[in-house]
Amino acid sequence: MLRKPIVYAMLFLSIALMYACSKNEDDIKPEEKKISFSVPSNFPAPAYNFENNKLTNAGFTLGKKLFYDTRLSADKSVSCGSCHQQFAAFANLDHKVSHGVNNCQGKRNAPPLFNLAWQKAFFWDGGVKNVETSPLNAITDACEMGTNIETIIAFLKSTAPYPDLFKQAFGSTEINSQLFLKSMTQFTAVLVSGNSKYDKVIRKESGATFSTTELAGYNLFKEKCSSCHAEPFFTDFSYRSNGLDLVSADEGRSHITGTNTDFGTFRVPTLRNIEYTAPYMHDGRFYSLDEVLEHYNSGVKASANLDTRLKNGIPLNASEKEQIKAFLKTLTDNEFIKNTLYSES
Repeated sequence: MLRKPIVYAMLFLSIALMYACSKNEDDIKPEEKKISFSVPSNFPAPAYNFENNKLTNAGFTLGKKLFYDTRLSADKSVSCGSCHQQFAAFANLDHKVSHGVNNCQGKRNAPPLFNLAWQKAFFWDGGVKNVETSPLNAITDACEMGTNIETIIAFLKSTAPYPDLFKQAFGSTEINSQLFLKSMTQFTAVLVSGNSKYDKVIRKESGATFSTTELAGYNLFKEKCSSCHAEPFFTDFSYRSNGLDLVSADEGRSHITGTNTDFGTFRVPTLRNIEYTAPYMHDGRFYSLDEVLEHYNSGVKASANLDTRLKNGIPLNASEKEQIKAFLKTLTDNEFIKNTLYSES
């Protein structure tokens, strides 16, 4: 008499397991996926490792909500996501410089946000040394969010659902600047871009190969560009002058160091996802890769602190430019750019 219920139960369990195992990855909602920080096998160990900021789904979700909340700005018009747009690899598409509260225009181009866990300094001038405190610049800058951390914390304490979200993330109803910054970092430091065609070729993944043009571009890149744009991040994180002007209108890193030899120098930007991060340079003066390559071919100015590698520019003929562009496009990580886990809800 007990056999039929047991058989039915086993049949039901089998069907349930078959459904669970066959559930397509695309059918899993973002909030159902366990948030993790993954280091691509062709990357070194990161500088930031979440040891003192335990990564959780609740913390990540809170950080993402804060990243996209325009109400944190002085006039409630801009968020972090306004200047760091996912479809532009978290850069600012078609804006030469950042646009903040009251339509105020900053003086520098908004850099893309990814692979931040490997950085030891942030912004064009390296003025911040910790990924957790980096949002404070945008928060307090008069031409960005134009507010202060105290005002934001008071807003979060009095605005649903933030008290509940902080409790879910950190196990306490306490809301303070430290937890605010930690939750933001649980979102931004998880933004890892390391699955471009280039990465797949370097990792020798099945079926991943460069075309003839891409390979020629890669070889040219290694010969002419890699001393500054070093693999795998395509930046060596140094500060250099690339001869945009004889005298820079922006003091660059010397604003931080007070050193004359740093005047007009800026952090070497990553070239990952460069296909989507225009406009280029610290002031966004170039709107295309063609303009960038022609600058190095014929437009380098002999500024006082010009990097010695660029004293003769980087001569490139038309064919070489096309080859380098073809290679640079292999640095596009479409899976990262289109990952709904990072999208505004």
